[in-house]
Amino acid sequence: YFDKRILQWDGDPNQIPTREKRYIWVDTTARWRISDALKFMQSVRTEASAQARLDDIIDAATRDAISSSNLVEAIRNSNRLIKLQESEENLKKDMSLRETNLEKIEVGREKLMKDIFTQASKGVGSYGIELVDVKIKRINYVEDVQRKVYDRMISERKRAAEKFRSEGQGKKAEIEGQMSKELQQIRAQAYKRAEEIKGVADAKAIKIYADAYNRDPDFYAFIKTFESYKRTVRDDTTMMLTTDNEFYEYLGGIKLKKKLLP
Repeated sequence: YFDKRILQWDGDPNQIPTREKRYIWVDTTARWRISDALKFMQSVRTEASAQARLDDIIDAATRDAISSSNLVEAIRNSNRLIKLQESEENLKKDMSLRETNLEKIEVGREKLMKDIFTQASKGVGSYGIELVDVKIKRINYVEDVQRKVYDRMISERKRAAEKFRSEGQGKKAEIEGQMSKELQQIRAQAYKRAEEIKGVADAKAIKIYADAYNRDPDFYAFIKTFESYKRTVRDDTTMMLTTDNEFYEYLGGIKLKKKLLP
């Protein structure tokens, strides 16, 4: 009697080099069942013996798949992170992180597991065994590779941070330049408006003076002379004028009136 249920296989972690000669620990697991009891009986007889055959077949398929692929293929399933980066770059075209893009993958972990499953399935049929699936349960870096990966991650993060700082400074300078330009425009418009108002006021003042002169030239001359006194004569001002000086005309009249007062 043989068990018809799906059975579990767990292999031992193996140290396997990737295509770029980076060593990693790979731990795989699989599910299987007896598909042909007669073949199974004739070839392996017991589940323990079948487990041993699966050790050889699945480990070999795993080693072939890992050693023919780069490290990144065994770690990531897709380029989704890269697509997200590209989407962000499209939204923010002025911020480029191309130097820190993640390495693109051609196969991916999911496809690697399918390749392992396909290759291993070819080797178990003669034993009356059918593989249900094969999964990479865990991948650990060998210490030397782990240190290099950490160093690379740190370097990429530092480069990305420096890129952000540089772009931030550039954006700051751009904003400040725009603000300065707008401020100059506001000042120029304000000065232009002030000059226009001043011009209108001067024109009105000239018109008022002209109207006053046309109506009474003598009174206009009198007002303008006293405005001149106000600007020229102070409390501590000493002036020496002849009596026939035009500037003295109204001052002389004032003095004369003072003399006539009792």
